[in-house]
Amino acid sequence: AAAAFEEWLPKRRAWYERYGVTPSRLRLREHAPDELAHYAKKAVDVEYRFPFGWKELEGVHNRGDFDLSRHSEASGESLEYFDQATNEHVVPWVVETAAGADRAAFTFLIDAYREEEVRGETRVSLALHPDLAPYKVAVLPLLKKRPEIVALCHAIKTDLQRHTMAVYDDTAAIGKLYRRQDEIGTPWCVTVDVDSLEDGAVTVRDRDSMTQERVPVEGVTRLILDRLDAARAG
Repeated sequence: AAAAFEEWLPKRRAWYERYGVTPSRLRLREHAPDELAHYAKKAVDVEYRFPFGWKELEGVHNRGDFDLSRHSEASGESLEYFDQATNEHVVPWVVETAAGADRAAFTFLIDAYREEEVRGETRVSLALHPDLAPYKVAVLPLLKKRPEIVALCHAIKTDLQRHTMAVYDDTAAIGKLYRRQDEIGTPWCVTVDVDSLEDGAVTVRDRDSMTQERVPVEGVTRLILDRLDAARAG
């Protein structure tokens, strides 16, 4: 159990890092003897440095045989396990990790929040890991009054939606659409413009770097899926 407990610790910290939490804002803090719960042999918290200080994200506890021993005492039923390798009867120990979706989600949002000055204005974005972003890609028309552009947008969106979460938006000018998607954490935007009708290419914009590149329409879905795979690979 002690070995399993120690094995869990880096894995639980790495889980937060896997989804984009800044490593330097995470730490493992072992409970002092006077902090230990009555059932715990050892306890370590995964903590995050919030703007208001270090707070627990989850706790990993070596509970020893407390749970099963108490159960046996109350029920009168033996929960011992016979270990053939050692020829002994033993009560299994429990290693527990206690985490909550609310604290994790709050941490991902806090860690991803960005403010920066861009051309004299404050740009707000959520640098969420693509797996956590509500939409992976937004398809935007440069001119929503051009039916051909809108039709091409919907065709691209439909193809993307066969593989991932995509959304279409035409409710503002392109600059405001980019800012809106930045604020909700959409990693990539695909913009269809007048030139797209002539050269069959669209502009793909990256949320974090704001860089843009022209990509053939037929290559958009593959590009987005490749970028998702790259993000998952770390």
